[in-house]
Order: sequence, then structure tokens, then C-alpha cells
Amino acid sequence: MGRLERHAQRPLRALRLGGLGIPGAVHRGIEAIVRRDRLIVASSLVGVIGLAWLYLWHQATMDSGTGMAMTMPSMGPWAFVLTFAMWVVMMTGMMLPSAAPTILTYGAMVHKRAEGGRALPATSIFVAGYLLVWIGFSLAATLLQAVLERAALLDDMMTSASRGMNGALLLLAGVYQWTPLKDACLGKCRNPIQFFMIHWRPGAIGALRMGIANGAYCVGCCWILMLLLFAVGVMNLAWVATIMAFVFVEKLLPAGRLTARLCGASLIAIGLVYLLAH
Repeated sequence: MGRLERHAQRPLRALRLGGLGIPGAVHRGIEAIVRRDRLIVASSLVGVIGLAWLYLWHQATMDSGTGMAMTMPSMGPWAFVLTFAMWVVMMTGMMLPSAAPTILTYGAMVHKRAEGGRALPATSIFVAGYLLVWIGFSLAATLLQAVLERAALLDDMMTSASRGMNGALLLLAGVYQWTPLKDACLGKCRNPIQFFMIHWRPGAIGALRMGIANGAYCVGCCWILMLLLFAVGVMNLAWVATIMAFVFVEKLLPAGRLTARLCGASLIAIGLVYLLAH
């Protein structure tokens, strides 16, 4: 009987040893899966962002006659498609860096809600929903560019040829940085956990809906900053990188809100100078 009792007590001792039995092994296994999925998602994001910037660099260095820097009295269908593709790639390269923490948080929350087997597909769907909103913005920006080209308000570098329009864009961007709508959208972007607690929906459809919702808040936060590219040069990569860095700061760093408002005040001042000079 003594031997049988000792065999019977072994599983109980394993469970009592501070989680060193089966629960501990399962927990370590889950952590390993989460780390693996985070690595896959992070690596994929870095790859997509890198390819987007490589494409932009390639287009920016091409001759104006064959590259994306095309300004024609009337944008033809093929030029429209190429310009639309350029905006989509540019928005992807500019916005995914600041969206990466939210995307990684989403993947971790899928695991936490016992949907671990669907973490990678769900994260991919979430990113697709997020980018879908920016694709819509890219279409609007392409249409706006076509209108400006028809009105001869863009030069050969896709930069505004009107100081008055530059001043208006800068002033509008500065004022928007102080609006309640900007503050509300920025707050959603800066607090991904709070966003998911409010908007969480399970499954693939839920992932798509949350991606679209998060993308909508992101567009609401940054749309006017993207339109500033018409004032500084749509294919001016230095300014594209500057705007991307600013969006990263205001969305992720502790002083993001203050930075947004200080930038707004500066844009208002510069815009007034442009308008008064005009």
C-alpha cells in the first residue's frame, strides 16, 4: 500500500510545486507561441514598411517624364492609376510605423481571449481593415491632385504653385491640431488597449471591423497632415519622413498631445505669414 500511495501522490505534488507542473508547462508554451507570433507580425511589418519606402525612393529618383512626378493639364487614366498606387504605398509607409504597437497589442489580446490559434490570421485581417481606410483616403487624395493639376496649381514636383493655397493649407492644419475632433481621434490612437476594450469584436469580421474603426480614427487624426504634402512636395521624401516622424511622436510618445498643439501653433503662424505675404 505504501508504494501505491506514493504513486498516487506524485501528481498532487507536481501541482503544488509553485506551478511547476502541467499548468506551468502550458503557460510557458503559450508564452512561446505569443513571442513567435509577435516576431512574425513585427518582421512582416518591417518588411512591408521597408518595401514601401524602397518603392518611394525609386519613384522619387526617376526622371519626371517617366516617374511619378507627373503634372499634366488633365491626368489620364494610366497616370491616375499610377498616382493612386503612389499614394497607397506612401500612406502604408508613413502610417504603419506608428500603428505597429496597436497591431501588436491586438495580436496579444487575441491570445489573451483564448483565440490563440487565430492570432496571425486575425492580425492580418485587422491590418487589412486599417489599410482599407487609408486606401480610401489615397483615392480622395488622388482625385484632389487631379483637380489641382487641372487648375494648374501644382508644379513639376507636385508642389503647390500658389502661395495662397500653401498658406491656407498650413493655417487649416494648424487650427485642426487644436480641435476637439483631433484630440478625440488622437486619444484613440494613443490608447490602443482602451480602444480594444470598447470596440472588441470576435472573429474575422470583428477583426476587419476593428481595423476599419482604428484606421478611421487614424485618418481623423492625420488627414490634414498628409495634405500638407501638396504644400511641401508630394514626392519630397525628406518631408514625407518628417511628417511620418511627427505622427509617430504625437501618437506614441508621452508628450504627444503637447507636441501636436505646439506644432499646430507653429503651423498657424507660418500659414499667416504665407497669407499676409500673398
